[in-house]
Amino acid sequence: MALAPYFREVASFDVFDYGFGGIADFLKTKHAEGSFDWVITNPPFRLGEEFANRAMKIARYGVAMLTRTVFIESVGRYERLFRPNPPSRVAQFTERVPMVKGRIDKRASTATGYAWLVWEKEQFKRGRTELVWIPACRKTLEREGDYQQAPRMPKFLTPATIIPMRKEVDLFTRG
Repeated sequence: MALAPYFREVASFDVFDYGFGGIADFLKTKHAEGSFDWVITNPPFRLGEEFANRAMKIARYGVAMLTRTVFIESVGRYERLFRPNPPSRVAQFTERVPMVKGRIDKRASTATGYAWLVWEKEQFKRGRTELVWIPACRKTLEREGDYQQAPRMPKFLTPATIIPMRKEVDLFTRG
């Protein structure tokens, strides 16, 4: 699990069984307000607004959402999501991040741009969004075994508490 080295505890869920984490529908599963420190997600594009709104209710400190860059476009989405809750940061990938539905492929390519949208609750009042770029880093971050099917992990029975990333590894903070 990619986040495990940076957090004390990580709970992962998906609506489909990909061989790791729990199986749950994020929009239908009951979670109390503030039940997680952070919600980090890659929602289905068409459900991104609903994911963001729900995540902001159950996250104590913040939400990080991986989306296609075009997600920030749309007058309606601006009115419903971004104007009332502007993200603290938009972290745009400078290189393309290939994602292939239903499989993993080291040689995949894409014409789609992606960005992390980050809402830090303490900065909601500020109302300004900072644009940062994530430099080309795919080759340096890949590890042996990244492209093998992940082993089955135990299903989580209770939600976990997620501790924020250590400052020295935070990709979304200027420094």
